[in-house]
Amino acid sequence: MSQCYHDVMSPIVKRRARVRGDRHQVTLPAEIRAALQVRSGDEIEFSVDEHGTITVRGFTSIPTDQAWFFTPSWQAGEREADEQIAAGEGDFYATGEDFLASFPAD
Repeated sequence: MSQCYHDVMSPIVKRRARVRGDRHQVTLPAEIRAALQVRSGDEIEFSVDEHGTITVRGFTSIPTDQAWFFTPSWQAGEREADEQIAAGEGDFYATGEDFLASFPAD
């Protein structure tokens, strides 16, 4: 028999907030804002699973001219570079000038 996490895990932070006005607005308590890592103007994403459990998370929109960085292929390259750096592989330059000087002269 499998157990769902929501049946066995207790919350780290639990706070209540009141829904106010005709627009049904909620002010997030400071501890919840900190846990979601959100500030005024940020977006929040809500999802509801088949058991009625609601998940709330801070959501960051990515400007379209920066979306390339978050593509799976670019992120795979970032992970590869991180692994190479961690292994001490690659060339390191103290300055941009040193980097440019490493290229063969024509």
